[in-house]
Amino acid sequence: MSATTSGKKMSDPYPHPSGGWGSIREVTEILVQENVLSAKGIKVLLKQNKSDGFACVSCSWAKSGKPHVAEFCESGAKASAWEITSKRADAAFFAQHTLTELESWSDHELEGTGRLTEPMKWDAASDRYLPIAWTQAFAEIGAALRKLDPKSVVCYASGRASLETSYMWQLFARLYGNNNLPDSSNMCHETTSVALPQSIGVPIGTIRLEDFEHTDCIFFFGQNVGTNSPRMLHPLQEARKRGCEIITFNPIREPGLISFANPQSPLEMLTPKQTTISTQYHQPRVGGDSAVVMGICKTVIAADDAALRDGDARILDIEFIEQHTHGVEAFKQAARATAWEVIERESGLKREAIERAAAVYMKAKAVIVLYGMGLTQHRKGVRNVQMLCNMLFLRGNIGRPGAGVSPVRGHSNVQGQRTVGITEKPELAPLDKLAELFHFEPPRDKGLTTVEACEGVLDGSVKAFLGLGGNFTRAVPDTDRVEAAWRSLPLMVQIATKPNRSHLIHGELAYLLPCLGRIEIDRQASGEQAVSMEDSTGVMHGSRGQVEPAADTLLSEAAIVAGIAKATLDPNPHVDWDGWVGNYSRIRDMMALTFPENYKDINTRMWFPDGFPRPNAARERKWKTKTGKATFATPDSFEANPDMPETEPGRNLQLFTIRSDGQFNTTVYTMDDRFRGVYGTRKVLLMNPRDIAHWGLNDGEVVKASTISHDGIARSVGGLKIMSFDVPDGCVAGYYPECNPLIPLWHHDDQAKTPASKSIPISLEREPVAA
Repeated sequence: MSATTSGKKMSDPYPHPSGGWGSIREVTEILVQENVLSAKGIKVLLKQNKSDGFACVSCSWAKSGKPHVAEFCESGAKASAWEITSKRADAAFFAQHTLTELESWSDHELEGTGRLTEPMKWDAASDRYLPIAWTQAFAEIGAALRKLDPKSVVCYASGRASLETSYMWQLFARLYGNNNLPDSSNMCHETTSVALPQSIGVPIGTIRLEDFEHTDCIFFFGQNVGTNSPRMLHPLQEARKRGCEIITFNPIREPGLISFANPQSPLEMLTPKQTTISTQYHQPRVGGDSAVVMGICKTVIAADDAALRDGDARILDIEFIEQHTHGVEAFKQAARATAWEVIERESGLKREAIERAAAVYMKAKAVIVLYGMGLTQHRKGVRNVQMLCNMLFLRGNIGRPGAGVSPVRGHSNVQGQRTVGITEKPELAPLDKLAELFHFEPPRDKGLTTVEACEGVLDGSVKAFLGLGGNFTRAVPDTDRVEAAWRSLPLMVQIATKPNRSHLIHGELAYLLPCLGRIEIDRQASGEQAVSMEDSTGVMHGSRGQVEPAADTLLSEAAIVAGIAKATLDPNPHVDWDGWVGNYSRIRDMMALTFPENYKDINTRMWFPDGFPRPNAARERKWKTKTGKATFATPDSFEANPDMPETEPGRNLQLFTIRSDGQFNTTVYTMDDRFRGVYGTRKVLLMNPRDIAHWGLNDGEVVKASTISHDGIARSVGGLKIMSFDVPDGCVAGYYPECNPLIPLWHHDDQAKTPASKSIPISLEREPVAA
């Protein structure tokens, strides 16, 4: 187990607001840790999220055209320091360590070794990665792919790759012959991509940064802003100072949604002054969000019924509902018929608490709803998202200033990858346009999602995995089963900046191809290149590298994709891989030809200080749904896990996975989580004291958690220390990805196949204390 980086003991409480001196200390520590606390490191951070600088390599939250001097947050600073580190995982490092040995290292230790510097190939005789020339690596990969059925090959994309590289990646996959383009969105916000088109006709949220200046009420559901997108705390703080109400629903009380001390404010840094963020903070049971929202809607509809009866002003926005929505009467009937007993049982909240939130909603003139993976990663994640839309429809809170729905995405370009065609769904890709531009017949059959790709690895139908970034095997559910099957893959190719566990769980042939990071200067035939990204609000931005590459042997992501493509595919005079790599503006020209509505004049517009938005019909109250209107979705139940057994009536433990403040997705910067008082370990379970007593356990005991399911497969994670914490009865929090082995692969949203990581039925048993 890695030692704590702070010297504190586990369970020390964190009594301070988010931001403040704690954030400054964390930023300083990561800069020292990665040997970049220098003029160079500070200069880089001051270019982060600036129009003449680079887009943050961590979260995808929007950036302002009028940025602060320091337009980076603690998480973003950690991500930048992690990328520009002076540490190297070079050939000498791999010569010292077998892959079997490295498998025992933690995620933090693996990525902490530093940047990869040259292409590597796994050598079975020595169980090591050995250097290989780029030309030979491409030739061998191409030869192996040509021998395989394209339908058996997966082309995965993580959320960090640029729009340009992502466009090339999807084109390569389709020229090769498949739509097997799963991405990290499959694991987090695919429920959004399914739910929102059904409800409002677009797959993304309707909020932009300027809407925060006009809203008077914000609802949060299942999103930890202090850890996952701290830059959002600035507009939230400004909104609170205007008197905006912020109502939060989250099983854990997160410091970022409780109070905030702005590190860029001398007054707040030198005095106890801080801003209270949430005016109401409610802790529903995991999976109880739909019931909460139905309770709010029931209250609003009851108040409107009373107003109609008494001749008072209506509570519902009747003009909006009649002109712009479909299905309201069925939804109203369902809300009236849903008993408060059911709402309280499923939500874990009292009626009075829900009605208090509803009272604020009814008074507000413009309401924003923000949500994260606490809402999407459920068996009924699509239902959860659609219930939020139902709530907004009742008072016309879609398509006007300061009002709308806002899914908060994770990785910095995960939403943008979908916009340029990274999707396994052929109906969402511009296949006819690709056929016209590049003179080939694209595959028309559905490709594999992340879950289906894992199923293919398990049953042997998937023969090769090509990863454009990411830490796939660590991020997916059923980790132990997937890893065991992964070793039988004939071919594995990983494009990466740092070593991670997915690189160690190799196939028969395994290649590790190191690429330039986004913060590094990318020099090609026509000079220094820039790339583009789409943020969480659907706005495009340019990004320029700032520092010299970690090694002169690195290639850009675009160059690596082109190298694989040229070695694999027959020549196509209409696809100029070399010309694109030499000048990325030519890739953007092709993006504009393929998606004219989204990328017209992108080479100019990407440098606007505010970026430029993709079209969003729902913002203009134009509804591209099947009904032609914003569509109410009436739920059939409020159960979080309708097909899972109870261990004991009323006492079933539901595990939900969380991330620490020293983490971004599978990247772990530190073993500490100061916001939750966890230091030096990630092998913990946060439990309600009443549940600890009910299970006959004690705070600090070590247990094994086992999944409760009907499939007969044993899934467990041991060595977990119990920690008393403020979570709802029956709910247990554990860290991602350490708890991923507990998630059955089939335990996913019934429409989107997003893994239901936020509600996993488990049982516990005490582990013997080592002598």
